[in-house]
Amino acid sequence: MKTIGEAAVTVPKSRKEYSDADRKAIEKNFRAKKILVCGIGLDEYNRISACQPAKEIWEALQTTHEGTTQIKQSKIDMLTTEYQLFRMKDDESIQDMHTLFTSIINELYSLGEIIPRNKLTRKILSILPGSWESKVNAITEANDLQ
Repeated sequence: MKTIGEAAVTVPKSRKEYSDADRKAIEKNFRAKKILVCGIGLDEYNRISACQPAKEIWEALQTTHEGTTQIKQSKIDMLTTEYQLFRMKDDESIQDMHTLFTSIINELYSLGEIIPRNKLTRKILSILPGSWESKVNAITEANDLQ
């Protein structure tokens, strides 16, 4: 872009007016757009097809997948509640319980909410049924919660 006249009107530069810095910026934008477009599916492409700069594409995708700050905080609150209320069901295997637990933790992690490993270990030990009591006691007494 260049500024014309006293009214400070900005208009696009012609190709002849591009500097080396302009050419590099255009090339970087093209590469970033190419990476973003090649990494998405058809549905997402339809959402971003009208976007021009790579930054605009990135922001559109980010808002679509993460939502606004308010939506992100709502997701964190919902997942935190789900984490706090998480219990192992009587008819559930340890693998199934661990898979569900890990998916909650991974979603929290992807939203920037990191729970320390020792807290996660304590949570798992606290939700195991009575049949696991001897193993829970052995781990707790060994103080090996990491």
